[in-house]
Order: sequence, then structure tokens, then C-alpha cells
Amino acid sequence: MQTNFSLTQLADPDIAVAEKILRSCVHCGFCTATCPTFVTLGDELDSPRGRIYLIKDLLENDRKPTVEFVTHIDRCLSCLSCMSTCPSGVHYMHLVDQTRARIERDYKRPFHDRLMRRILSLVLPWPRRFRLALLLGWYGKLGLTALDKGMDTLCKALPGLKPRPPRPTTAAGFWDRCRAMLAMVPGDTKSPSPVDKPQVFPAEGPRRARVALMTGCAQKVLAPEINEATVRLLTRLGVEVTVAKGAQCCGALVHHMGQEEAALAAAKANIDAWHREIDGDGLDAIVINASGCGTTVKDYGFMLRNDAAWADKAAAVAHRSKDISEFLVDLGVPLGQCELPLTVAYHAACSLQHGQQVKQPPKDLLRQAGFKVLEPAEAHLCCGSAGTYNILQPGLADRLKARKLANIERLKPQVVATGNIGCMAQLAGGSDIPVVHTVALLDWANGGPRPAALKDIEAAAQ
Repeated sequence: MQTNFSLTQLADPDIAVAEKILRSCVHCGFCTATCPTFVTLGDELDSPRGRIYLIKDLLENDRKPTVEFVTHIDRCLSCLSCMSTCPSGVHYMHLVDQTRARIERDYKRPFHDRLMRRILSLVLPWPRRFRLALLLGWYGKLGLTALDKGMDTLCKALPGLKPRPPRPTTAAGFWDRCRAMLAMVPGDTKSPSPVDKPQVFPAEGPRRARVALMTGCAQKVLAPEINEATVRLLTRLGVEVTVAKGAQCCGALVHHMGQEEAALAAAKANIDAWHREIDGDGLDAIVINASGCGTTVKDYGFMLRNDAAWADKAAAVAHRSKDISEFLVDLGVPLGQCELPLTVAYHAACSLQHGQQVKQPPKDLLRQAGFKVLEPAEAHLCCGSAGTYNILQPGLADRLKARKLANIERLKPQVVATGNIGCMAQLAGGSDIPVVHTVALLDWANGGPRPAALKDIEAAAQ
């Protein structure tokens, strides 16, 4: 793609990166076939190619973002399926991340939008606040259910009264987003796990490696059993695991909302925490079991490339970062066999298969552990979770969720396995098929407890 930036513009390091990305695009349109929003809406401006044209025009002409521009960028899930498809290697992720930061800087969103984004950024990355919000949300969910039942009763009693029809899938107001949040509140709020406190878990038997485990933020509130299973499995396989003091949210949630300063502050806190371990007893890897976090941590080197004080440390952390499935494959220790050879539908999280290009390891590990692994049709398409997307764009997220679940249910699996807490939360409420983390199945197959979601399951007749 031809670009027309001035030398003055190209002196800005962000514009220089954007110009290189734009020039690599050859207009082929392969990305449109694998983009969830284009497949759903059929609008060229809701495809990666269309968004690239919009971004090019904005940057070259130094325009202020308009309502239309922001609408099309906001609809992007950052699933990065386009990057897996692109034959020219267009690094769309860095382009859209830069654009979101520019929107945050130059565009004044409506008050209700600013309020919702502020709430999300102040709650989700902070476990104590998030746990409290879930408790409050549980009561709000009860109230909403009672209100909906009351409205149904009233509408039946007064035939002329009709409830408000659902909003179009491309628009969402403040209350639509509140409903989406309340719909995702689980039936119970789990207590903090002792595993998530800073400490060291010694390896069982001869030590094969030493790693830091990123415990995350939302995950340790919604599903603390994932970190517990990870620690059990790794230590059983001869890996010493440390939970580093000072490590926190990876910054992905605010990064994808364009809040650059908050994202970099989170990144620096983690880099500091893990570098103390690197400089101390050393680290062979930083293991991450939430793939959305992994994509961001692996990008720390790029995010801090222009900061002389942090660039080298950030690059070192990014280089050591591995998804749990990557690390287990590299470790090369044989896995045990599961007592029940269940049929597993493997849902590939976008952040893992597209963001990190980790595709085969989770499936190989599950098969080694004795499970029958099936893949749904359209495995490349997003489930609609995408960080905060299912809250900020609930209509589109619901359509993508329904499409994903329909493809999974056609396989008739006994369980769905995935490597990302966001996908787990998105899919769990839409089907009777239990959804568990891949590492929970691997832990079970190697002497750990059966995942709670599978407590009543039995193997299909062989």
C-alpha cells in the first residue's frame, strides 16, 4: 500500500511503525474471509482491510477520530485472525493498538461510554475490587431477574404494553452493557486461593526447571482452580514454581481500551517483579495460563521499545514468556493417562492461535493424556469474549457466541477445553456442555483431582 507521510510525521516513532505496517498491506482481502465482524455484518469497513484504510486516512491527514471511525474500530475484537490469514505479514495488532490509544487521546466519547470504560478499568484488573463487584453483581442479577419477571407479568396483564425490543446488534447503550455484565456474574463467588500469594512451590523429585507463574487478575477471582491445577501439574513434573511478589494484571484489559499509561504501568510492575526472580534464583520461563495475558506479555518488548530504561528488561521478559502448553511441550516429560477417555472439543482461544501462533501444543498434550480431541468447524472465528468486548459490544458478542456454540455442539463432546478464562466465561453460560481449562484436564490425567465441572461425568460407552 502506498503511503504519503511527511518527514515530520515519520519522526514520530509510532507513525514510523504504522507506516511500515501500512506499506506491507497489498489489498488482497484474504483477511475479510476470516474476520468475525465482516463475516457477521458484511460491511467492508468492519473488516481488517477496511479498518486499515480508515486508519491510513486518519494518520496521513492527521485527522481527529469521528463517530463513524470510532464505531468501526470499536467493533474490532482484536482476535487477530487476520494476522494468521495475511500472506504479507501485516502486523494489524500494533496498528489497531496504536489507533485505540489515539482515540483515547483525541476523541471524547459519550458520557455513558466513558463511565462504563472507567468502571471496567477500575474493577476488572484488581482482584479485591472485582470480587466485591461480583458480590454486588449477584444481588443486582437477582433484582434484574425479578424486574424482568415483573415486566412479563405486567405485559400479559396489559396486552397493549410491550417490552422494549432488543437493540440492534451493532449498538449498545449503558444499560445494555450493564445487563451484559450482570448476565456473566457467576452463581457463587469463590474465595481467594492460597496459591496466588507470593511464594515458592518446590519441585517434586529432581528439579528440571524453575518458572514464575503469572497468576493474573480476573482469572484468580473467577476460577482460582486454574492456577492451583497449574502448580500441582508443574511441581509433579519436576518444576519449581514461584509466584513473584509485585506481579499483577498484565495490562491487556486497559491496553485494548487505549489506556496506554495504565497498560505500561502494569507492564513495568510485572517486569520489575520477574526481573527480581531472574536476578535472584533465575527463571527458565514465565508461565502464563491465560492466553489473553500471554499475548500482551509477549509484546512487552515492543510496548517499551522506545524507553531506554525498560527496553532491555521488557525484551528479556517477553523472550522468557510461554503459554503453559508451550512450556509443557518444551519440557518433554511424558504425561499420564486419564482414567476416563473423554471426548473433548478443543476451543482454540484467538489470543493463543492467532496472537501467539500456538496451535498444536494444547491438542497434542490432550491426546497424550488419553483424551479424544475434536475441533469444531470455523475454529478460527472468535467466540465473542475478547477481553471486555462481550460487555462493550454485547449484541455482536452474543451472535458470535451462538455461532461458536452451535459448531461445538455438533461434535457432541463431553467437555470443552480451552486455554483462556475469557473464553471459558463466555461459553460456559450458553450450553450444558462443561467448559474447563486445558491444564485442569492435564492435571487430572496426571494424578490431580477431577475438575469440579466434571464431577458427575462418566465416560461414554466404548
